[in-house]
Amino acid sequence: MEASGTDEVDKLKTKFISAWNNMKYSWVLKTKTYFSRNSPVLLLGKCYHFKYEGNVEEFRKDFISRIWLTYREEFPQIEASALTTDCGWGCTLRTGQMLLAQGLILHFLGRAWTWPDALHIENSDSDSWTSNTVKKFTASFEASLSGDRELRTPAVSLKETSGKRPDDRAVRNEAYHRKIISWFGDSPVAVFGLHRLIEFGKKSGKKAGDWYGPAVVAHILRKAVEEARHPDLQGLTIYVAQDCTVYNSDVIDKQTDSVTAGDARDKAVIILVPVRLGGERTNTDYLEFVKGVLSLEYCVGIIGGKPKQSYYFAGFQDDSLIYMDPHYCQSFVDVSIKDFPLETFHCPSPKKMSFRKMDPSCTIGFYCRNVQDFERASEEITKMLKISSKEKYPLFTFVNGHSKDFDFTSTAASEEDLFSEDERKNFKRFSTEEFVLL
Repeated sequence: MEASGTDEVDKLKTKFISAWNNMKYSWVLKTKTYFSRNSPVLLLGKCYHFKYEGNVEEFRKDFISRIWLTYREEFPQIEASALTTDCGWGCTLRTGQMLLAQGLILHFLGRAWTWPDALHIENSDSDSWTSNTVKKFTASFEASLSGDRELRTPAVSLKETSGKRPDDRAVRNEAYHRKIISWFGDSPVAVFGLHRLIEFGKKSGKKAGDWYGPAVVAHILRKAVEEARHPDLQGLTIYVAQDCTVYNSDVIDKQTDSVTAGDARDKAVIILVPVRLGGERTNTDYLEFVKGVLSLEYCVGIIGGKPKQSYYFAGFQDDSLIYMDPHYCQSFVDVSIKDFPLETFHCPSPKKMSFRKMDPSCTIGFYCRNVQDFERASEEITKMLKISSKEKYPLFTFVNGHSKDFDFTSTAASEEDLFSEDERKNFKRFSTEEFVLL
């Protein structure tokens, strides 16, 4: 009886904290982000000059087209917890989702794709994103106490678009656009949804409500892609660098492991490189390196942020990083319904942050469509690393050969245990954010 009472207290505490976080992260006062007309703006390998006519609108459309994944509330309860929101703890999982979503956009739609309705999203730069926050908090808390959960979807705020009939390519692109977003839905069945990522995190000792570091999230994303059974995802794999080293033969093996006589196509790969840009604080000597990475067409962004606050970095201007912020609590959207609303998955305006404020722990992502693309990318990234590095050694390296050639052991994971013993050791090391500094 005593244990039962303790459980009830813990559940009540969890519900109160969730309700408080829902209020805290629903009340976000947005301020205008200012850009210089005299400096170029880089966004995931694309360059814009705002002094030229049309470039501002082109940049806005490109930025808004990126998939934005934020805190959500009132989603189906996470297994083995009382949580129906990730407010206050899920930001790194969300930025990891954003990075993976950008990789999927490149894979299925290409870098030139933009969402046709991007510029129709209402931009409330000077207003609070939530005007009825106090009501929302009260309702959320009361519902959490009673155990009721009303699944609400936000009203569509997109303005009416022209009645022009879309061509087949536009229809196909929009179908993939919706499909990619649905893969990140907040339900246990979504292949890259929060519920699924948390399940993989349990193998590393993490649970719902814990804070996840960028290196741990890299391994969770890798496992999520490996375990995905959707037919459209069989042509994609993820490789996570070991101790700041990408072993070229290991990457190519992952890209070609399913090549058969009937299907000679090799897989696309997303390469994730956990790095540390300094000691307790970010070393400003790495600024040119970060700029160089975000200038590459292969880059799918950086899982980073400020201490204990994760952001998805996608570009820069001068010495400021451009990012999308997951710290905004939105209502659950049921992505299983036809024509579910899309606008809450696209950020209406960018934010900027000084590079000096960046937390040194981060994970960098690159996308390569095939083996030839990877070989070309490794050469270009290596050149960039040498040019941008002020140190004797670059921040990470590409090495010919397999990791086992350098006395690294690799043990295959069994069906019963999704992570091998070596992987669990890596998780423990990464959870303390320790990296090899070269």
